[in-house]
Amino acid sequence: MKLKNLLLGAVALTTLGGLSVSAQAQTEIQWWHAMGGANGERIDRMAAEFNASQDEYVVVPTFKGNYTETMTAAVAAFRANAQPHIVQVFEVGTATMMAAEGAVYPISELMEDAGEPFDINDYLPAVVSYYETVDGDLLSMPFNSSTPVLWYNQDAFNAAGIDAPPATWDEMKVAAEKIVAAGYDCGFSFGWQSWVMIENFSAWTDAPIGTLENGYAGLETRLTFNTDALKNRLNTIYEWSKDDLFKYGGRRGDSLSMFTNGECGMWMNSSAYYGSMVAQADFEFNQAMLPLDTDAAAAPQNSIIGGATLWVLRGAEEQDYVGVAKFMNYISSAEVQAWWGQETGYVPITTAGYDLSQEQGFYAENPGTDVAIKQLTLNTPTANSRGLRFGNFVQIRDIINEEMEEIWAGTKTADQALDDAVERGNELLAKFERANK
Repeated sequence: MKLKNLLLGAVALTTLGGLSVSAQAQTEIQWWHAMGGANGERIDRMAAEFNASQDEYVVVPTFKGNYTETMTAAVAAFRANAQPHIVQVFEVGTATMMAAEGAVYPISELMEDAGEPFDINDYLPAVVSYYETVDGDLLSMPFNSSTPVLWYNQDAFNAAGIDAPPATWDEMKVAAEKIVAAGYDCGFSFGWQSWVMIENFSAWTDAPIGTLENGYAGLETRLTFNTDALKNRLNTIYEWSKDDLFKYGGRRGDSLSMFTNGECGMWMNSSAYYGSMVAQADFEFNQAMLPLDTDAAAAPQNSIIGGATLWVLRGAEEQDYVGVAKFMNYISSAEVQAWWGQETGYVPITTAGYDLSQEQGFYAENPGTDVAIKQLTLNTPTANSRGLRFGNFVQIRDIINEEMEEIWAGTKTADQALDDAVERGNELLAKFERANK
C-alpha cells in the first residue's frame, strides 16, 4: 500500500476529531535525524502526518548529517543548552548515551510521566532487548531497526546454475566460484564489515564479542573477538579474494553499487537496503539468511539489530514532553510501522506492525522481505547474541575497519589484524571506564 494511504489510515485511527489546525500557537518538537535521500523524505512525511493528526504539537525534523555527525551535534548542543527534544542515534552509541547522566529521558519514564499508554511487551523482543536496562525499562525508542542479510542476484544464480542460496560458508565458496565462472566480476562483497563480519558473525555462532555479556554487565568489559574461528574465516575470505570470489568495496554501504550494477552476485548488508534495491537493481533479487560457519557452530543462533533509535533529551519544558510521548506512540502504531517496514526494509518494531504487514499480504507478495525478522527471532537471544554495549564503540568500529582493511590489502594477516583491533579497542574501553566509573 502506498505511503499516503497507509499514513492517512493511521491518522484516521488516532484522531478523535477533525484535522483542523488550531489558531493558537503550537508547541514545536525538534527532531534531529541522520537520514537523507528517500528516507529523509519519509521522515518528513511521517512528521507531517502526525502534525495533521492533532493541533497541539508540531514535530520539526532536521537532517544533521550521518549517524556520527548527528550524535556529535546533539552532544555539543546539549552542552550549549540548545539540544533538540529527540535525536536519532545509531545502536553503537547506546553505551555513550547511557553514560550521559542527566541528559537522557528514558522512554519508559517519559511515557509514564506523560500519562501515555505504553507496554514494552508490545514491541518485538529482539528489537527492544538491545535498548533495555537490567530492570526491563526502555531507554530509547527503536526507530529504524534492521539486521544484515544475504542479498543475491537471482539472474546471476540462474546463469550460474545455482538452485538455492548458500546456507553455509562452504556453500558460499561454491556459489561464488560458479558466479565468477558465469562471467560476473566477483562472487560476493559486504558492507558495514564490523557489524556484519564481527558483531553478527559472533552472534550468529553464539560467540561473545567481549567479556561481561558483551558489556551489558559492566563497564569493565573488554573485547575478545580475536578468536581462532573469526581469524580463520577472515583469512579464508582474503584467500578467496585472489580469485575474485570476494571483493571489498568500502565501509558502510559503499559497496551497494557493486551489487546493484551486477558486478557481484551476492552482497551481505542491511535488510534496510530494500528500498535501494527496488530503485536501483534492474534484475530479480532476493534475500536469504546469513551463511553459517559450521566450523564455529552446529546451528545458527540469531542475528542482532543495527540501525538507530530515538533518544529523548532533557532540558525542555514539561509540556513539551507530553507531545514527544504522543509522537512516540504515533510512530509505534501498527499502520505507521507496517508502512515504514514495507517502504524501507526496516523491521517493524511492534508485533502489531509485523502482523498488519502479514495481513496486508506484503511478505507473501514480496518473498524474502521477512528474512530479517526470522533471523532476529530465530532463537531466544543469549548473553552472546543479545547485542553489545561498549563505550567509545563508534571509535572502536573505526579501528576495526582500519584493521580489516589491512587484511583485504594483504598487509596484515587476519590473526595480526584482529589481535591489533582488540588491543587498540580495549585501550578505548579502559579510557571509557575511567571516565564514567
